[in-house]
Amino acid sequence: MADPIPAVATQVTHHTLWQALTGSAPPRHLPPIPIGRAVADSRLATAGDLFAALPGDRTDGNDFVGDALERQARAVICEPQALQDLDSASHPVVIANCRTRSLESPAPNEPAYPTSEHCVLYVVPDSMQAIRDVGLFQRLHRTRRSLRVVGITGSVGKSSTKELIRSVFSQHFETYCNPGNLNGEHVLPLVLMGLSHIHERFVTELGMYRLGEIDEMCGLTLPQIGIVTNVGPSHLERLGTIENIFRAKSELVRALPPAESGGIAILNWDDPMVRRMEALTEAQVVKVGLTPDCDVWADQIQSAGFKGCRFRLHLPQFLYPSGRTIHVKSPLLGRHSVHNTLLATAAGLVEGIPLQKILAGLRDPNTQIRLMLVDGVNNSTLIDDTYNASEASALAALNLLADLRPERHGRRIAVLGDMRELGSSTETSHLIVGRHAANVSDLLVTVGELGRLISDAARASRMTSESVYQTARAEEALSLLSDLVRPDDLILIKGSRAVGMEEIVSGLSARRF
Repeated sequence: MADPIPAVATQVTHHTLWQALTGSAPPRHLPPIPIGRAVADSRLATAGDLFAALPGDRTDGNDFVGDALERQARAVICEPQALQDLDSASHPVVIANCRTRSLESPAPNEPAYPTSEHCVLYVVPDSMQAIRDVGLFQRLHRTRRSLRVVGITGSVGKSSTKELIRSVFSQHFETYCNPGNLNGEHVLPLVLMGLSHIHERFVTELGMYRLGEIDEMCGLTLPQIGIVTNVGPSHLERLGTIENIFRAKSELVRALPPAESGGIAILNWDDPMVRRMEALTEAQVVKVGLTPDCDVWADQIQSAGFKGCRFRLHLPQFLYPSGRTIHVKSPLLGRHSVHNTLLATAAGLVEGIPLQKILAGLRDPNTQIRLMLVDGVNNSTLIDDTYNASEASALAALNLLADLRPERHGRRIAVLGDMRELGSSTETSHLIVGRHAANVSDLLVTVGELGRLISDAARASRMTSESVYQTARAEEALSLLSDLVRPDDLILIKGSRAVGMEEIVSGLSARRF
């Protein structure tokens, strides 16, 4: 079963919903009762929430309106079929017919005067379009005119970069971010419902599964600043070619306003495909990377082990004509995190945040959302990177494993699972990761059918058969590791969530021998 879409705290009321969905002023009998949270999964609905009954690949939210009512939802956005077989007698409801712009009672001869005890069912022709309408209404009419929006896309690194920018911006601005990884077309409208007049900056990831999706989300969020982390084979299975992924990601920079209207594109200049996007935007382009031809760049990068990394930061000449460098200590693990730090630094600089506040934001240890260190069984240490997996992120995690030194006689153990949705690059990517794992780990445990490619590549490199273990499922790997782990071992756990790699982290951090 897929994880339910998390709830999002909102700033909307019944008046907001009515105006957004009907285009008219709310009727006098509809009170401006606030909505607590927005949910797209009825199992998460609680008293006072809005349930958005959205159609899905496997289920239709319109079939679960009754469940949301049982959980005392305050509002529901649904389609007409949701009213069939609805037991209104046991649930005090009022129907808001958005097509006729009228409030109706499901019970004969009963006034349609909703109170805080009622759930208002906003009946619309298309519930997906309806939540887009509400999100856009909130963005256009319930925020300050000076709101600046930062959109972030890329094959990997979106969430890490967002968290860094959130930390930097929060030093200087009232900042709102998309919670967790809520970054797709079905959930971003719910995120927009959390915007209000107090916010000065809105930072959001823009995920993508198809061409045109980012363009549509830009039409809702209206970003002035676009950040592209990289272009890689993540979701290649869905889009078919790396060129299509490039086209999809470049929709962000194409949507930005021109430079004279405040549009800014911050690009990872070390990625050749991202570099091509300079020609596709009218926005000001700010280049970040590891070479002197960038506006914001870094060199002298060193791992500080479990304490993060160090590097020399070069600030842009358009702000410091004589040049300026500063030595930075980042709590983020892994040298690959420097690119995310540079992107966040550039965002802070172009938005006028004082340098000392930017550096304070970069020092926040709470920005580490990947590669989390966890105390493991038998005095071992786990590196939890189970959120998702691609070739680039797996290689970065393995580089971190190589940089960290186990204490005393501890070993470096790589536990690697399938990397999904890589399309035509699936075999090549797994073989590359397997060869690198052979170079940096003492023991390798693979999980899943595609994990077999990793273990085969490792054996074909320098790893002995006694050092490579191949398992079909996460439970099997956990059982094996429970017997293998010794004091001071350093264990990287990396793979797509579809393989259940988080179960290994949970088991190794919770077990007691």
